[in-house]
Amino acid sequence: MATIEKLEDVLVWQKARALAAKVYHITFESPISKDFRMKDQMRGSSGAVMDNIAEGFGRGSQFEAVNSYSYAKGEAEELKSQLYRACDVGYISQQQFLELYNDTKEVLRMLTSWIDYLNRSSIRGPKFKGR
Repeated sequence: MATIEKLEDVLVWQKARALAAKVYHITFESPISKDFRMKDQMRGSSGAVMDNIAEGFGRGSQFEAVNSYSYAKGEAEELKSQLYRACDVGYISQQQFLELYNDTKEVLRMLTSWIDYLNRSSIRGPKFKGR
């Protein structure tokens, strides 16, 4: 696997970024835009997915990266639950739900694969280069 030098080249971060943007756009629409708590929770968890990926990427160690990517997975699972709630009460359509849910599942699949790779790898991270 080639070394990724910058965050913007991380495919799962790109997917998480696109997911967060979709969530933001949908939460500007009524009726969800008027439910401030739900709107903030969905924006927060979708943004935290990409933010935790960024944090893990920047930490410089395999252990810290896996830890941050695990937090990102937790936030993505939280978003899935919020999507169910939003659909159940009619805030988003079934079509919007399915699109966002499938995007979230794809991010989770990618994160799981990356974590599995790192856990099997002997790579310790740039923090330990030369030690």
